[in-house]
Amino acid sequence: MPWRPPPNDRFYRLIVRTGLALRRMFGIRVISTGLENLPAPGPRDGISRAVLPGTGAVFAITHFGYLDFAVAELLLWKHARAQLRFLIHQGAADHWFAGPAISASGHVVVGYADRSEAYGEAVAKLRAGEYLAVFPEAGVSRSFTVRECRTGAVRMAAEAGVPIFPVSVWGAHRLMTRGHGFSPRRARGAPVRIHVGAPLAYTPDVDVETATGSLRRVLQDGIGKCIVDFPLSPAAGAWWMPAHLGGGAPTDAERQALDADDAARGRRRGPRRS
Repeated sequence: MPWRPPPNDRFYRLIVRTGLALRRMFGIRVISTGLENLPAPGPRDGISRAVLPGTGAVFAITHFGYLDFAVAELLLWKHARAQLRFLIHQGAADHWFAGPAISASGHVVVGYADRSEAYGEAVAKLRAGEYLAVFPEAGVSRSFTVRECRTGAVRMAAEAGVPIFPVSVWGAHRLMTRGHGFSPRRARGAPVRIHVGAPLAYTPDVDVETATGSLRRVLQDGIGKCIVDFPLSPAAGAWWMPAHLGGGAPTDAERQALDADDAARGRRRGPRRS
């Protein structure tokens, strides 16, 4: 197994500042609502915090593109100078370049088959007061609607006794997603919309299937709020708009068929140049 560095907050700050610099370079506009639902920030002393005063929390983030994670992290950093620990797939952690960065950032790696170790580590971090980010959809939704969610976010939050903050991100998929690689032209001055819903709390005896279905609806409702006042008017059939709004994205039924085909082939596809 290759060497991996231990978590380092200075490295994490470097990654965040690099993201902020890229955002300024391209003039990306992040438009946010629901910030009053976020945990109150600690003292503004310029120090990043993996642990803030009070309880930990799960941040459940929609997943339409490859940069959704960055938008959520930069939002929380600006709000509270706080760090998000992400659940990262083993495939990314094994990458020669990304792997050391993932390790140094203190993220939780989910194994190919056995996920129990990652689950236990995640619950321990939540109980210690850390903020953990998950993509409940467990993959990019090509329909640009919130697809079926896994129960992990609800189970972790209920077991650790922490809230879930639903975070809906719209517009970041225009920058880079499945089938559409990064385009500097498209990124320049691009708007990205984000909505943070009210925190959701669960008791240990929660019906995780029902609660997960409810979380999916809350996330989709947040996407609806983002689309209503998104400052770009899409052309008819625009690839980045969902089918039910006249866009060119696959319908939900088509997305399910594509996902099933990927699963049958054991395929994990990355972006291609658009």
